[in-house]
Amino acid sequence: MPLDPVRPMVLMVDDEAQACKWFQRVYGDEFEVHTALGVDQALACLAGPCAEAAVLLTDYRMPGRHGVDLLREASRLHPAVIRVLVSAYADKDVAMQAVNHGHVEFILEKPLDEGLTRQALRDAVSLFTARRLEREQLDHRSAMLRDTLGLLAHEVTTPLATVQGYLSALQDRHAESPDPSQAEARIAQGRPGDVRAMLEAARQRTRYAQSLVSRFVQSASEAHAAHAVPQPAASALVRSVCEHFPYHPGEADWVRIDDGHDFGLPGRHDLVFLVVSTLLKNALQALREARTPSPQVRLRLLPMPGPQGGHAWHAIQVVDNGPGIAGDVLHRLTLEPLTTRSDRGGHGMGLVFCRRVMTSLGGAVTVASTPGEGTAVTLCFPLTGSSA
Repeated sequence: MPLDPVRPMVLMVDDEAQACKWFQRVYGDEFEVHTALGVDQALACLAGPCAEAAVLLTDYRMPGRHGVDLLREASRLHPAVIRVLVSAYADKDVAMQAVNHGHVEFILEKPLDEGLTRQALRDAVSLFTARRLEREQLDHRSAMLRDTLGLLAHEVTTPLATVQGYLSALQDRHAESPDPSQAEARIAQGRPGDVRAMLEAARQRTRYAQSLVSRFVQSASEAHAAHAVPQPAASALVRSVCEHFPYHPGEADWVRIDDGHDFGLPGRHDLVFLVVSTLLKNALQALREARTPSPQVRLRLLPMPGPQGGHAWHAIQVVDNGPGIAGDVLHRLTLEPLTTRSDRGGHGMGLVFCRRVMTSLGGAVTVASTPGEGTAVTLCFPLTGSSA
């Protein structure tokens, strides 16, 4: 029986046309068989109509360039395809050398046994499928790593740039005491309390940058721990975000936490910390820029119903009463980089990153908004953690 509703593609190479027709007739019921009569034709086929071939099966002895030459080229130009060499007993030493050099992954002896050949093709297709899945997972992890490092760099450098601005302002206002015998310095203030406010803001932003970095360092250590690491509580993570966040003056009073439905967080809590920090920052920015009367941001832990009812998800929800999001923008937010703050350093990757993180955890992210009434972003986690 076929391994998949779509027949796997096999490219069979032999200089004898009758051998190609026989192979196509015998194995065409299970595989999509393409044929080529030589090395050059096979390479052209792999570069064109057979680019998605799972298996390349070739005879060894052919006029001009032989089968090992083809498999050597294929391993360099088309590394994903599984390479099978068909050889006579007399060619066995050459075949083994090809295996040792990594050019050949399966060897079949002439004359081909139908049952053994069919099973070898199935095994080759299974290997191809496993490798393709592994490559896709690696590509996904690489994309996640690039996004994470990019967003982390942005989230760390933004508060540190503000700290640098405060330090430059203090340096500009610094003046030595007119009395050289006095071990003191003077800093001019525009208004009373300016210096203290700048120092406190710098301290907050430095703590926030340190908390982000320390989360990732801790997660890296836990990944190599010899024992199982307990899942952190969602309430503890949310409170840590709110405690370390670099608020503008007075903004901390806008934030409320409702952690009545606590649960254990699955997966990478450093990524979840960065996600929640991003959502809190977005909500506060929206309220600040809209000058919303009586601004509020609520971080809620709650159960979310599944398609058939019941508590199918744990959730962290960030809700604000700001200006909301226009409908034409709303449906694009988690699918593509989109920002209305490019002139102020916005990069539009925040919600796209949030979606990728939640997908990697087996969860989801939803955004609901009504213009003029506010926005709710919900992070949905699978029921793998313990509820409190």
